[in-house]
Amino acid sequence: NDEMGELDTLLADAPGLLRPGGRMVIVSFHSLEDRRVKLAFRDWASTGDFEILTRRVVRASDEELESNPASRSAKLRALERKQEWARRN
Repeated sequence: NDEMGELDTLLADAPGLLRPGGRMVIVSFHSLEDRRVKLAFRDWASTGDFEILTRRVVRASDEELESNPASRSAKLRALERKQEWARRN
């Protein structure tokens, strides 16, 4: 159960997998996971090829928390590859 290692692998591979207009949404449940996602998304956006869709982390609503207490630690982040991008290989 190497969740952090799997996340690191995903974050390393993801930029090359997204086509123009493609979106990536990650839900993390731990602060260490969320930090890695946040920094990766920020790095990708700094290249100009991606746009962060969630300027602030999205958390469960009060209604969701009431019906699903486990959602209290969930944090959602999303980004999109811009339509115009130059492949850098």
